[in-house]
Amino acid sequence: MIKFAHPIFLWFLITAPIGLMFIIITERIRRRERKAFIASHLLPRMVPDITDGKALLKKLLLLTGLIFLIIAAADPQIGTKLEEVKREGVDIMAAVDVSNSMMAEDVRPSRLVKAKHELSSFIDRLKGDRIGLIAFAGAAFVQCPLTLDYSAAQLFADVMDTSLIPVQGTAIAEAVNLAVRSYVGKEESRKVLVLITDGEDHEEKVKEAVDEAVKAGITIYTLGMGSPAGAPIPGRSGYLQDKSGSVVLSRLNESLLSDIALQSGGAYYRATTGEDELDKIYGKIFGMEKTELGSQKVTDYEDRFQYFAAVGFLLILSEIMISERRGFWAKFFKLD
Repeated sequence: MIKFAHPIFLWFLITAPIGLMFIIITERIRRRERKAFIASHLLPRMVPDITDGKALLKKLLLLTGLIFLIIAAADPQIGTKLEEVKREGVDIMAAVDVSNSMMAEDVRPSRLVKAKHELSSFIDRLKGDRIGLIAFAGAAFVQCPLTLDYSAAQLFADVMDTSLIPVQGTAIAEAVNLAVRSYVGKEESRKVLVLITDGEDHEEKVKEAVDEAVKAGITIYTLGMGSPAGAPIPGRSGYLQDKSGSVVLSRLNESLLSDIALQSGGAYYRATTGEDELDKIYGKIFGMEKTELGSQKVTDYEDRFQYFAAVGFLLILSEIMISERRGFWAKFFKLD
């Protein structure tokens, strides 16, 4: 099997037939003009050392040499053998809170925008690990199943919004339970859940859900969005208010997120501008024992441009060294 590393250079081969036509036309014009000035029976007497065959040969050598150099520039590669390449890594589910409280602006420009940016930066750091996405508010659903296609994961992360889930709330337990179910059929892999939320949970089933995650071998890392002091939640007209008319403050629940991480053997981090927490989380994941996530057979290609380049240079060198005058080799091969 042959392929080219730089196939764009092959477009220059279009010049080959053009060059050949140019050689043919110029040779015909040269001979026609010569016949116009010198009778054919007088030509051998007037220019006895010049042979048309060698002049044509030189041009063909130059053209053929350039063709080989163009092919060499395209870097032809020949497949020699099939090798089985194994991919190892960790299975990671990232659950992102898309509830209304994530619109609070104690993290600029908002908690949700910051969360999406953190998630995007985290995906950029991955190398060989599968990533899946979960969006949750009052309910949870899989936004993107586990995949090695990081570009697709980035696209799904970009469209996360508070309008994705009509049921409001912060159902962390449901997000954790969904993550556990998302690993079905992948019992042998190392499993990680990255929980990105303000931790403002309104349910009491989080501990039980984390217990199930621990039984399934899932380590949870929590990333807190917001501040413990809290911030109002923007609404359609001003900030959200409770039944008494007071502005609702949404606060980062660090104690809950710390407990979740501690219970599962992970770690809790608060989101920062410098995003050092992402490096720390990925550092811990990278240090985990990797498991085989699949394998595929690939063809090992080897460069062969040097052979074409050598032939091209030899042809051009031959063109330079061959004289148009009649000599031993011209007589031997009857080039005249």
